[in-house]
Amino acid sequence: MRIKIRRGKIGDFRDWGDPFIIAFIILLIVCAGILAFGNEALANEVAVYAYYSLVVGVVLQLAAFIRDERRKGQE
Repeated sequence: MRIKIRRGKIGDFRDWGDPFIIAFIILLIVCAGILAFGNEALANEVAVYAYYSLVVGVVLQLAAFIRDERRKGQE
């Protein structure tokens, strides 16, 4: 029995929004750490940037989805 694992390069993202969504997750973890140390003002600022990153990522994911659907329709 063999298990085949596909490995891609770091930065080999399938959709345009992937880096922004990953940045959102990282920023949210950083935000939780900052909040744990009691700096609520900085945690709120980081959370705002995390939210912006999520919005950009979702919009780009939607654009990539529409692009892929148009390509499938042309084939």
